[in-house]
Amino acid sequence: MEAKKVFDFLVLIEQDENGWFIAKVPDLKGCATQGKTVQQALERVKEAIQVCLEAETLPLPTLKFIGLQKVQVQV
Repeated sequence: MEAKKVFDFLVLIEQDENGWFIAKVPDLKGCATQGKTVQQALERVKEAIQVCLEAETLPLPTLKFIGLQKVQVQV
């Protein structure tokens, strides 16, 4: 029996104007979901990650998390 691989992904969580929590996985293009609560969004994003990994044809990026910065731009 082959051992399952374990992956760690950073998840970005934002809240939209309607109060929904949007969970995005920057390392997996197009991998995102939403939930009415942060907990629900996190549960759903785990499922989304599994689906994205099954569909992924390119090697997974090996990125090292450095930090987050909020940048304000005036237009």
